[in-house]
Amino acid sequence: MYETDHSQKKKCTCSDTDPPYTIVVRISERQLYLYQQGKLLKMYPVAVGTRYTPTPTGTFTIINKDDTPGQKFGSSWMGLSQPHIGIHGTNHPETIGRAASDGCIRMFNQDVEELFYSIPLGTKVVIQ
Repeated sequence: MYETDHSQKKKCTCSDTDPPYTIVVRISERQLYLYQQGKLLKMYPVAVGTRYTPTPTGTFTIINKDDTPGQKFGSSWMGLSQPHIGIHGTNHPETIGRAASDGCIRMFNQDVEELFYSIPLGTKVVIQ
């Protein structure tokens, strides 16, 4: 789903003409589902917000992407249209499957990279 360019940096192989993707996060299941035209492509385990810093529910959009987000956010960041909330990697993989974040959706770094390079900006994200 992604390729390497001459500088060995991965780049998105997604296109604006691809059928649209949708991400669904089910907080109670601690799972992220990637769909394309209603067909389930992949499921990923995630960490979600704590009782004190809950993950917001609703429909959002991926508005920015960064593959150098800094140590706190693992290897990749995808910012949502909800301020200060995103889907990102983690340097604490033991938190995946738990309610452990400050409201964001945390993924294993290899999973967030796969997702990062597969979907375009503007992808719809439904958090339930």
